Amino acid sequence: MATTICFIIWVLFVTDTVWTRSVRQVYEASDPEDWTMYDFDCPRECFCPPSFPTALYCENRGLKEIPAIPSRIRYLYLENNLIETIPEKPFENATQLRWINLNKNKITNYGIEKGALSQLKKLLFLFLEDNELEEVPSPLPRSLEQLQLARNKVSRIPQGTFSNLENLTLLDLQHNKLLDNAFQRDTFKGLKNLMQLNMAKNALRNMPPRLPANTMQLFLDNNSIEGIPENYFNVIPKVAFLRLNHNKLSDAGLPSSGFNVSSILDLQLSHNQLTKVPKISAHLQHLHLDHNKIRNVNVSVMCPSAPTTLPVEDSFSYGPHLRYLRLDGNEIKPPIPMDLMTCFRLLQAVII
Repeated sequence: MATTICFIIWVLFVTDTVWTRSVRQVYEASDPEDWTMYDFDCPRECFCPPSFPTALYCENRGLKEIPAIPSRIRYLYLENNLIETIPEKPFENATQLRWINLNKNKITNYGIEKGALSQLKKLLFLFLEDNELEEVPSPLPRSLEQLQLARNKVSRIPQGTFSNLENLTLLDLQHNKLLDNAFQRDTFKGLKNLMQLNMAKNALRNMPPRLPANTMQLFLDNNSIEGIPENYFNVIPKVAFLRLNHNKLSDAGLPSSGFNVSSILDLQLSHNQLTKVPKISAHLQHLHLDHNKIRNVNVSVMCPSAPTTLPVEDSFSYGPHLRYLRLDGNEIKPPIPMDLMTCFRLLQAVII
């Protein structure tokens, strides 16, 4: 019962903090623009709700082509159709588009006309999940903030693809066919404001090189990563959420300092090949080490020194911040060492 309650608390924490799958739609509640000046024609294949005149719903209709988009439209829904191409012409008047959802179609790179997407100067969110893409599409509009490309066949990232996407904050490339050779040292150059990068469920054996410095959430679950280079995290000093579940990490593959990185708050290393608890930072709050090959918990090695950068009156400064520790699925036998609780005085849940 206690384990179940702890798991629920953890789920609520992650759901509230990590926005891998939740994207906020940008409705303008008090838009000063007078929409009565626009033509309210609606493509016959789609639905235009009178209460939401800036949205166009064309999903689940068996469409093979994108209809002409009226100039007033900001939110375009075309998911779950049979669309294979993205030509320029349907978007000629769609200068106000902020959001396009083209998930679950049959779009290929050859079907995207050059300039069709880059002409959309105000586009913020682009969803192209569950299509037939083999490389990241390019060129894309400079205004773009979120690019969702999960569950395609992407194995290539052409040179300079991201060079002008300085506003991009989220890039989702999970469940594709990326290998290590898909990345060059400058692949992510230009992504100055990227905060979340998801490359889970690919075929990576190494950590991707030279990630954007502002990356806060890095998801690399379900690859075949065997090791992490020394000083790898120096390039991403703001990383707070790191997921490396279901890889092939071993003790020998970790940096000498382990994960003693002050910015990391949530570290997930489940389903790897670790035999020891790695070094961690005193700032770490959630640690997932379940389903490895760990036999015992050496608290003298695991326990980090207390943070010294916080004011004395801050209660966190009295010791490590770890609140949640998961160790089940290893070779550890209870009871929990008492000095573990002595070290991690803020610990609220331990699962063994």
